[in-house]
Amino acid sequence: MTRDISPDIGMIKLCLTEAHDCSYLPDRQSTTAFVDPEMRIDVELYSRMTTLGFRRSGPYLYAPKCAGCNACIPARVPVDDFKLSRAQKRCWKKNDDIMVEQLDSINIGEHFPIYARYIEQRHRDGDMYPPARDQYDSFLNDGLGCATYYRLYDGSRLVAVTVADRMLDGLAAIYTFFDPDQPKRSLGTEAILLQIREAQAMGLPFVYLGYWIDGCRKMSYKANYAPLELFVDGQWQQQKTEQQSGPSTDAIIDLLAPGKPHHGLDEG
Repeated sequence: MTRDISPDIGMIKLCLTEAHDCSYLPDRQSTTAFVDPEMRIDVELYSRMTTLGFRRSGPYLYAPKCAGCNACIPARVPVDDFKLSRAQKRCWKKNDDIMVEQLDSINIGEHFPIYARYIEQRHRDGDMYPPARDQYDSFLNDGLGCATYYRLYDGSRLVAVTVADRMLDGLAAIYTFFDPDQPKRSLGTEAILLQIREAQAMGLPFVYLGYWIDGCRKMSYKANYAPLELFVDGQWQQQKTEQQSGPSTDAIIDLLAPGKPHHGLDEG
């Protein structure tokens, strides 16, 4: 039986950031729409907003709303239809000795050093560099009370941490960081496969992977999880082999108040 995750969202107010340099595509400006931070966000609303292409960062829900650009396309994996590729089967096999532990807090002393090394070695060109403890805490905290932290161990050695939110219709893959000195294990792939297995075990239909961005190398890996569904033109559609046209973020906003102008948008 499918649960109704359709609370009244017609009155939701969104706030827009000022335009700033895009973190993913060069020579582009980015603008982000946030659900009003003063609004109470529960799991039902979070789940519904995720089906409309929103993501969580700390206690905030956001979606791109960039002038003249629709490159960020929400992506999810329907877990019951998921098929392992040959590379993913190899990854699964070589990590069959990995032990997994679940926690309900990111504030564990041994987490941050791995996070810092991961950012320093893998994402020096990103907006999370240099790694800072306050940013780490605000980004990865359990802002809405539905996060699970999976710790992956090689023997007694912690090698990866992945953060996933449990929603009504799936898991949202929030972030994964891992020991950058173990590239042969493909720990990023292993973390997504873990979340797909967890969603299947929980009876949840989807794993939400965030945004797929054509032309962005950092986001290209998401196309490897087939079949992949993309949120295009206001609906989830299975990925095609040809280049996708991006969804209109205006269409996402229209879904919040059908037939009405965007009065819910506040600058700031």
